[in-house]
Amino acid sequence: MEEILNRVDWEKSELLPVIVQDETTNEVLMMAYMNREALQLSLETKLAHYFSRTKQRIWKKGESSNHLQHISSFMIDCDNDTLLLKIKQDGVACHTGRKSCFFTELDSGEVTIEKSVDTDAMYGVIDTLYHTILDRKNADPETSWTAKLLSKGDNDILKKVVEEAGEFSFAVKDKDEKEIIYECADLTYHVLVALGHMNISPDRVKQELARRFGMSGIAEKASRKK
Repeated sequence: MEEILNRVDWEKSELLPVIVQDETTNEVLMMAYMNREALQLSLETKLAHYFSRTKQRIWKKGESSNHLQHISSFMIDCDNDTLLLKIKQDGVACHTGRKSCFFTELDSGEVTIEKSVDTDAMYGVIDTLYHTILDRKNADPETSWTAKLLSKGDNDILKKVVEEAGEFSFAVKDKDEKEIIYECADLTYHVLVALGHMNISPDRVKQELARRFGMSGIAEKASRKK
């Protein structure tokens, strides 16, 4: 295994660009990255594993949707720094529910491939909302509230987070269950807008919560000072 892994020129980058093709049609489905561990997992299991720069962790393609990628071949380029995978795709390759991640014309913005799978329920409302917020970065601020908020920058985005946190706190103070839920939803949305503005996936927040799980509050606070 080490001999195979060492064929990659890791000195250029710790992340190896990976082009993914359908084994039957040769259609390019997506492009992603692998670090050394992700490549080793992919070689061992013949299931595609990547390193997410957004989530800052290794992820198995299809871990949430079950849209796995079964690898039939690994091809490395002449510079030993780019990989081509031929795969059999379960379901669809794109998290939007499209068979390929390449579905938007750059010059016109026209969407050329329609959704074939409803993926919202697969990824959960938080991840779906976060990706919707990212999509709104390219939307018209005149027709999208999220795009308008994102276009205003840090001050306006953070002002809304503080405002909604205050309204949530007052709702809790008043012990109004309906208002607590309503204001918490508003606060969650605006926190996700702030995360989207900074391109920080909520998955990284989940990872931090998981790291803290089982650690006492005193120990967790002490660890921040190190």
